[in-house]
Amino acid sequence: MTAGGVFSPDHVDSGTAVLLANTPPPPAGGHLLDIGSGWGPISLSLAMASPHATIWAVDVNERALDLVRRNAESLGLPHVNAVRPEDVPDDIVFRSIRSNPPIRVGKDALHDLLRRWLPSLSPDGEAWLVVGRNLGADPLQHWLADKMGVAVERAASAKGFRVLRAGLLLPT
Repeated sequence: MTAGGVFSPDHVDSGTAVLLANTPPPPAGGHLLDIGSGWGPISLSLAMASPHATIWAVDVNERALDLVRRNAESLGLPHVNAVRPEDVPDDIVFRSIRSNPPIRVGKDALHDLLRRWLPSLSPDGEAWLVVGRNLGADPLQHWLADKMGVAVERAASAKGFRVLRAGLLLPT
């Protein structure tokens, strides 16, 4: 279920499709995070692939969160929590973060968003981000390494998008 007033209201957008096609299965358990969930394509995919995990679909748009809740309910996915950022308990450690982050909020707001969530990644966890090449994927990759101090690599490139894999300890 989708609706106007949310990102990509009538289909899975190209960036999210590239992310979903170019990431490994999520961890089977623990806490998994979707930053900027919109109506929920990433969150719902995580929930279907990891029925024993707790999925956190985070967005600032209440309409989007309502759609995630409805979609999760209709798919029988009770382990999806669709919440505003401030409603995520501070002590949660995420085993995986997956996101098509809201790039158009601007570089400063995007950096603030990543400063908020990346430190909550477990030491062996990974963040998977999809960013348009023409929307700053390469500078973001450098910023993550230089300013956030995380290991980061370009895991895939398709249809004008880069999939970045970031974490504290990336296996080679």
